[in-house]
Amino acid sequence: MVRREGFGLPAYLAFAAATVFTLLVCVSLGSVKLPLRETFGLLWNAMAGRGTGTGMSATIVFSVRLPRVLCVALTGASLSVCGAAMQGLLKNPLADGSTLGVSSGASLGAVISIAFGITLPGIPLAGTMSMAMLFAFLSLVVILGLAYRLDGSLSTGTIILIGVIYSMFVSSVLSLVITFAPDKVQSITFWTMGSLTGRGYIHVLVLLGALAIFGGVLFGCFAIGEDNARHIGVNVRRVKLTVMIAVSALIGVCVSVGGTIGFVGLVTPHMVRLITGPNHRRLLPASAFGGAIFLMLCDLLARTLFDPRELPVGVVTSFIGSILFVVIFIRTRRGEK
Repeated sequence: MVRREGFGLPAYLAFAAATVFTLLVCVSLGSVKLPLRETFGLLWNAMAGRGTGTGMSATIVFSVRLPRVLCVALTGASLSVCGAAMQGLLKNPLADGSTLGVSSGASLGAVISIAFGITLPGIPLAGTMSMAMLFAFLSLVVILGLAYRLDGSLSTGTIILIGVIYSMFVSSVLSLVITFAPDKVQSITFWTMGSLTGRGYIHVLVLLGALAIFGGVLFGCFAIGEDNARHIGVNVRRVKLTVMIAVSALIGVCVSVGGTIGFVGLVTPHMVRLITGPNHRRLLPASAFGGAIFLMLCDLLARTLFDPRELPVGVVTSFIGSILFVVIFIRTRRGEK
């Protein structure tokens, strides 16, 4: 394990190397298994400008698996960064898009867009994405507003309770929406479980752009601590609002591309924090790598565990995350006593 006080460039390089190796493994494995050396050779030749090659292996790698695995990695990185940011913002170890109900709200917005054909002319994914981002932000405002009215201290129990109630409310609204769009029941149901099947390079660009823009905003907001920010005259309330907007937007983009994938933002920052410590200047970038690795491995399980049948990746993350959520909640409650 890396020592916290010595966490620096070598540790980030180790995270990056682990991420690249995981990506290679995930691209190589599937219904058709490819040798790791062959996959590396194909990718290396493509990066060196020598072309993608021909044959079945090249088609599998560049047309099917690589865009999907890249989407998975970027989604995992984005959700993990959002989880770490929310935990830092609320000083709550159980804060996350899924536990707070933000992901459910984003899912509702995206489902409304899909069910009723809400689009923006000439811009692919724009209708679903804008609705998901809007509903994610409104959900966060509603949840934190209700929690503050009930408990001005915004305690863990109150926020989680409001988040659970809100998620149940969203679930009922989703059922109502599906009632008015019976021809889209199957696609909506599978989509709400979370899946990145069939995603292409256009989705990679969308996720990469969102992570670069909104992730960059989050890194900037946590570049200095809250106390230091106050001392140098930074408007802390404005910074917190900026964090909320950036988190909502990033979660909205992820949901619009891959559906509801829960618990990534809850689990990964806790695992990474054991290595980096609580400093968010180190935690956020490390969480991006950790989230990418975690979701790529979950997606690999989803693709191969019951081959040839494929599970939605959200099912795998929810199964693992729910168990770890209980462990984290118990440890948190013990720490409060």
